[in-house]
Amino acid sequence: MPITAPTGQPTVTTLRHREREVLYAVGCGLRDDEIAAALAIPEDAVAGHLARILRTLGLRDRAAAIVHAFDCGLVAPGRGPRRRAASPVPPAATRHMAEPRLRISMLGPLRAWRDGQPLDLGHLRQQAVLTVLALCLGRTVSQQELLDGVWGEEPPNTNVVPVYIYRLRKILRVGGSPVSAIERDRCGYRLLPGAVTVDVARVEDLVTAAGTAERAGELTEAVRACSQALDLFRGEPLAGLPGPFAELERLRLTERRIVLVQRKLDWQLRLGQHAEAIAELSALTVAQPLNEPVAAMLMRALYLSGRQADALTVFHRTRRRLAEDLGVDPGLMLRRTHQMILRGDEAPLGLAGTPR
Repeated sequence: MPITAPTGQPTVTTLRHREREVLYAVGCGLRDDEIAAALAIPEDAVAGHLARILRTLGLRDRAAAIVHAFDCGLVAPGRGPRRRAASPVPPAATRHMAEPRLRISMLGPLRAWRDGQPLDLGHLRQQAVLTVLALCLGRTVSQQELLDGVWGEEPPNTNVVPVYIYRLRKILRVGGSPVSAIERDRCGYRLLPGAVTVDVARVEDLVTAAGTAERAGELTEAVRACSQALDLFRGEPLAGLPGPFAELERLRLTERRIVLVQRKLDWQLRLGQHAEAIAELSALTVAQPLNEPVAAMLMRALYLSGRQADALTVFHRTRRRLAEDLGVDPGLMLRRTHQMILRGDEAPLGLAGTPR
């Protein structure tokens, strides 16, 4: 009589010793040939053991076997083996965690690389699952959070999240080892921060460095750091990815980029780099025609470059768009900049209110 779980499902204790070893190796994400090499048995014997495991445990396929190995505690993904006996995961593999060799970029279409080689991340829903993990780097994300973030109010009819995680774990192996950058605990899944670098996190590091430089009065260094952060953007963030989480992050990251551009341009104006800032400010006013701080910066740059008429044209154009689109008059900052230009005031005008 097999030992059963409360649901009536047979447990791993009903398996033979060799079958438990095979299930353990399958749960670690190894292929049949890798399992055969680790256990010193023929590859067709591995397939035979797996077939009996599926029949005994009432599992549908290999993916279901992996999920079962997680859920019963036989395997702790990303942490290596729970036991030392017959471990198919070489202990040295965990040393790869010290030097991230995986890179994920989300400031454009989602992309990933291992050692500089691009990785195939699968279809869009699977990529959206990875996006949630990458933007919650180091934090455990529950299965319900993944369902809500990727599918919203239309969850899938089947339990696909563990299958997507299984596929992503295989894709995001660290170096040449079977150790994955994604681990699972009793609360959900997380992407290990020590195993992967994410461009969004790099942007925030550079923004912090720029702010430190500004406070030290080193505006040239602040511009440099901010420019490096902006260079990481490769188009619309998370372009094409489905789900409410990706949509909200797309809006947030797009706005983040606009704020960074404004900060950099403000610093350039304070450094007297008026001509250098005009082209970028002009493009930004086209993209953000109702953004008054940007319009004020462009007016100031044009005026201080000797282009007074062009600066006044920017004011009239912005005033017209505000009236037509929002039914409002220009704000205090824009009006003061306009008056400064009309008076021919050479004193630099502070741009208080520019987003920081």
